Amino acid sequence: MRLFRLACLLSCLVAPALTAPAQAQGAKELVNELAVKVVNKSTPELCAERDNVELDFVSPDVRHFTIQAAHPVYIGMISTDRWAPDFSACNIPHAEGALPRKTFFETPTLWLTGLTDPDFWRPANVPIRVGDHVEPGFNYIQLWMLFRERAEEVLVLYPSDGNWRIRPLPFGDMRWTAYGSSFQIGPLEVQDGPGGPRPIVAIKDIAFDPAKKAFTLNFVRGGSATVTIRQVDQDHVALDVAYSGAIPANLPFAALRSMFASETNSDVARVAWRVKDGKGWEESPVLSFPGAMVTELWAGRHSASRHNLSAPDMVFSHFQP
Repeated sequence: MRLFRLACLLSCLVAPALTAPAQAQGAKELVNELAVKVVNKSTPELCAERDNVELDFVSPDVRHFTIQAAHPVYIGMISTDRWAPDFSACNIPHAEGALPRKTFFETPTLWLTGLTDPDFWRPANVPIRVGDHVEPGFNYIQLWMLFRERAEEVLVLYPSDGNWRIRPLPFGDMRWTAYGSSFQIGPLEVQDGPGGPRPIVAIKDIAFDPAKKAFTLNFVRGGSATVTIRQVDQDHVALDVAYSGAIPANLPFAALRSMFASETNSDVARVAWRVKDGKGWEESPVLSFPGAMVTELWAGRHSASRHNLSAPDMVFSHFQP
């Protein structure tokens, strides 16, 4: 019975692969795809636990796009990985210990849990609704799936500041892979936080539709976004994002956030991108990326990192009006 439930769940979520969006799209889609502005706000940083990589996506015309997390090309060669935080070059306070977890939606193959962290830099005051059930707020919302007779966490949403993380199901026979870069969906603004200004997306409330595997976010600045989990497998996760209208005040509509201390201590070290009607991909180290008008952007690593080696690459694509 469990194997049948798992097969049913995966058949609902897994569709034709999107990990090579440029190849998967037809000629008509490529002609109609939008180019969006990417602004690189990344800065050098010694501390491996500080998100110093920030790529902002800006366009008044975008209403739909896709975010993917895909296992890196070297995933099959990993024998061991390090996931413990590295505070060796940091002067930031950090707490340790498990937080209490509450399960607030559950089926045999899919469930949601929430955690409240008293040390989180913003309050847990964003309500989340599933059907008729409403929770007053969490700092972390985790989405779990049943896979190979065990629970696999594939998504984390931080309602307090609008950050997300996603990761594919474990590759091959691996039992675990790491989270890496985060991203934000919605009108991006800057607010003061510990250590200086931080980008946030202010969320008014969240609703989750289990049948559609979709989160609907209503924003404090107005408007909303529906984030649908379109595909989950052992290669990648794909989210479809649909906005109700233009992003208020011409703010960025999305952002990638990550960390880079060095080529061998990073979650993202390089960026590759396509321009509209371009003949090929362009590529750059992440800190020296000049920004561009892109139709697709990849962020990841070519070299092995001491930290989170199995963390996925990130792809932003399919920008549409």
